[in-house]
Amino acid sequence: MTHKSNSLKQLALQKFRKNFWGVFSFCFIALVGLVSVFAYLIAPDNSQHANQMHLSIHSKKPGFKVTMLTLPSEIQMEQGAIHKIFFGKKVADTEIPISDYKIKEHVLVYTEYVSDGIKGAKKKIELSVFSESLVEGFIKEKTFLFGTDKYGRDLLSRILVGARISFFIGFVAVFISLLIGVLMGSLAGYFGGKVDAAIMWMINVTWSIPTLLLVIAITLALGKGFWQVFIAVGLTMWVEVARIVRGQIISVKEMQYVTAARALGYTDFRIITKHILPNIMAPVIVISAANFAAAILIESGLSFLGIGAQPPMASWGAMIKDHYNYIILGKPYLAIIPGLCIMSLVMAFMLIGNALRDALDVKS
Repeated sequence: MTHKSNSLKQLALQKFRKNFWGVFSFCFIALVGLVSVFAYLIAPDNSQHANQMHLSIHSKKPGFKVTMLTLPSEIQMEQGAIHKIFFGKKVADTEIPISDYKIKEHVLVYTEYVSDGIKGAKKKIELSVFSESLVEGFIKEKTFLFGTDKYGRDLLSRILVGARISFFIGFVAVFISLLIGVLMGSLAGYFGGKVDAAIMWMINVTWSIPTLLLVIAITLALGKGFWQVFIAVGLTMWVEVARIVRGQIISVKEMQYVTAARALGYTDFRIITKHILPNIMAPVIVISAANFAAAILIESGLSFLGIGAQPPMASWGAMIKDHYNYIILGKPYLAIIPGLCIMSLVMAFMLIGNALRDALDVKS
């Protein structure tokens, strides 16, 4: 039996490897996962939420370059290395975009950057002999590969950090939906009768409410925030899993191996968890991949409506909300870039779902 099970797994794996789009989607999702975990190590702006604002250089095109003067702060920010890697750097220093500068008689004279050909204000900073020798290290040319948003923040950094929310909401939402859906579906399908009627009534009531409306209601009840959105999305996606599990259990609970398990005196819990669920997980895995994509879209919609991840937290949906009016103002990339990120990640999950469906189809 174990040899047969291993053979089926190997056969499914071989079929999946032959599916180009499935393998490509898996690699893309793995890449996005790594980027979301280590976003602050990759992002040019590694401050918390990539939230360094420079209003004088707002809405600049991709590839924009500017000289940046960093004024060190006297405030010492204590932060561990692990916290800095996963949650961003606490920044107290002040960054100022400048158009030119010069050092004369222990005085740094710089001109603030102003767009549209307007000449910026000149300012002076008194330098000591020691700081004068180090001042060049605080003046660097900065390149914004994806340009800047309407607040002058690095768009590339916001995209990288925003991947974390869109990616992890899929995991949390799918985990919650599997936890509730498998439990409710197993009880309804295995025991039937009044238990099935009660659970199906709950499923039908939840199903009849529009998903986005239900998420909004749960979000408002739990409050606005990061984890509240994750929980709200997960609590609305369990019905699909429950219906599939229920249908699969109804179709297999009278099969010979289940009847044999009952004859041996096994408990209902063991029969469900050890014998039935392992044999019906293929369609559950496929629906989970689809739920990943649905969770990303729902979170983006909530952020677009302003009840998802709250500022200054980076979110692809919130980025579209902030810049959708720029589409008709000649700078559509500010909304198109995060939109393409959402589209590509959702497409990858849908493609891997199709590949898993084909690979796990034992009849083909």
